[in-house]
Amino acid sequence: MASPSDRSDKQPETGTNQNNQQPETDTNQNNEQPNTVVGRKRKKTSTIWEDFDEETKEGVKKAVCKYCKSEYATGGSGASTSHMRRHIAACLKKKMHESTQKKQATIPFQPSKSGGNPFITPGARYSNEKMREILATAIMVHEYPFSVVEDDILMWAFEYANPDFRKFSRKTTSSDCMALFENEKKELKKLLESVSKISLTTDMWKSSHQVVEYMVITGHFIDAGWNLQKRVLSFVKVPAPRRGIDVADAIYKCLKSWGIENKVFSVSVDNASYNDSCLRYLKDYLSLSSKLILDGSLFHVRCCAHILNLLVQDGLSKIKDIIFNVRESVKYINHNDARLKAFCDVVEQRGLKERKLIIDCPTRWNSTFNMLSIALKFKIAFAAYKEREPHYDLAPSPEEWNKVEKVCKLLEVFNRATHVISGSEYPTANLYLSEVWKVKQILDNADEDADLFMREMANPMKIKFDKYWGECNLLMSIASVLDPRCKFHMVRICFPTLYKSKEVADANIKKVKCSLEQLYDEYVALSLEESSATANLDSTSNPSSSQANAAVVRTGFDEIMSIIQENEAIPPKKSELQDYLDEGLYVPNSTSFCALDWWRNNSMKYKILSKMAVDILAIPISTVASESTFSAGGRVIDERRTKLSEDSVEALICGADWFRHKYNVKKKLQVEKEETHIILKI
Repeated sequence: MASPSDRSDKQPETGTNQNNQQPETDTNQNNEQPNTVVGRKRKKTSTIWEDFDEETKEGVKKAVCKYCKSEYATGGSGASTSHMRRHIAACLKKKMHESTQKKQATIPFQPSKSGGNPFITPGARYSNEKMREILATAIMVHEYPFSVVEDDILMWAFEYANPDFRKFSRKTTSSDCMALFENEKKELKKLLESVSKISLTTDMWKSSHQVVEYMVITGHFIDAGWNLQKRVLSFVKVPAPRRGIDVADAIYKCLKSWGIENKVFSVSVDNASYNDSCLRYLKDYLSLSSKLILDGSLFHVRCCAHILNLLVQDGLSKIKDIIFNVRESVKYINHNDARLKAFCDVVEQRGLKERKLIIDCPTRWNSTFNMLSIALKFKIAFAAYKEREPHYDLAPSPEEWNKVEKVCKLLEVFNRATHVISGSEYPTANLYLSEVWKVKQILDNADEDADLFMREMANPMKIKFDKYWGECNLLMSIASVLDPRCKFHMVRICFPTLYKSKEVADANIKKVKCSLEQLYDEYVALSLEESSATANLDSTSNPSSSQANAAVVRTGFDEIMSIIQENEAIPPKKSELQDYLDEGLYVPNSTSFCALDWWRNNSMKYKILSKMAVDILAIPISTVASESTFSAGGRVIDERRTKLSEDSVEALICGADWFRHKYNVKKKLQVEKEETHIILKI
């Protein structure tokens, strides 16, 4: 047994342990004695307490939501908080609070992974001015009316997305569009300053809502990244009467305003009679300030799509009665549901897989071709339908269907050629010669066909072909030579087919070679002029060096040695053109070949020739790029906007084109009412 003295010695130690442990035990077990806590209170570490306050009510501790003031039991430190987390995840007032906090800090949209939103700057505050800019851009790009900004529901949507959004009027939007147009025009002017040559397409259009005619001018050029670019430069009224000199004046005024009158390489136009005199006047204007390439022999480019259209129209005129019967047959079947159902029953019985008929637009030959080629697949159905329908007497006979079949085979070549040469997103000049050669081949075959009908159709088409392509077309020939897959082989293969005799073909091949060499020599001279101008600029900026050079006096011996060196028979260095022609043909690894890419990759090897090549390849051989602008013109100048000023019309048309290119936005596909598609429901 321990002695009293031993107990006395140990008691303070035991008492000390009890006093140190008792407050902690009391705190964990009995919350009614908070004043007995010794030392600092333990800090809560759970993140849930960022959204809750701890309050004591009637002696019981509660966790109170900071947003909706909901109360939850809390077991103190270390207790479960899962019920509190479930509440905060669903708390609507917290979500509203977070939304309010964020709306002023940054724009509440994030860039998409597919390129991003060009109008978003990370960390930027919301700006109503920026919102106006975006809406004005959308109005131009998608051809919306100005009144779209006064649509109540749409504006409510913007206000819902951001309460700081402020509505504005159509007048404000119109002013914003004009301001954007002027700013973008300055940027485009800077871009054109760096372009060496630019080719133009132009066409005329008459508004159905105004008694005026508009002219569109589109520029085609190669940018610093070796990409083919096109921009609408002007969309202006042409005063009556529409004469060649009036059109030339309007074009020259546009060129002067852009500062590109000395950079024009070629102008592509359709076959309207006034265009011949127009380009003669324009050539005279431009020749006053600069020399045209090859004395202007490449300046006037006739639209190939228009020439093909003229040839086809001559051919279709020979079967106009058959075309009428096919067109009226489709219209007859589509007249009511009963006829259409009866025809569908025939199609199903015959086991035909086609499910569509087309009523063409008579003024569009390719639409007529589509109608004939599709109707041809239903020829047995038309014949069977005639037996069921006594009033139907328009069905073509078997002989007429044979004629349709032969015509469709011929038109297929024209349709293919039109698609190839009508592109504006890729070079077409180098693809021109092979398509013309194919057209000539099929016309020669039709002219020798055993069927008199085919010979009668082919004869006027050949006459018109020789009218436009009887003379050597330098552009399509030089462009094909500058295609590294072809070089002179394309010319040597195609010319014997295009021209009537071997002598004429050989003479034209020689003409192409001489013109190509002359064109290259002109580019060499231009390159030397640029080098000389750069050297003069350097000497002007450093006058001390030029004075020192002028002070050097050459001796008679030095001058004689210079003459000897000039006259010495030193083997001349091969030109870039000769090097290019002597090399073998380029064989691409795939069918997706672009001549521009090849010249870009070989621009260091062919420094001068590559410049010549891109200027030639940039020339459009059809006016399709300009014609496509007119569909937009018809939508911009509708019956509700006939009072738009000339400046506003030009700003909307040009601005739409510029901003589509700037933001890489594709033009909405507009379905023209050219042909009617009839779906057969079987």
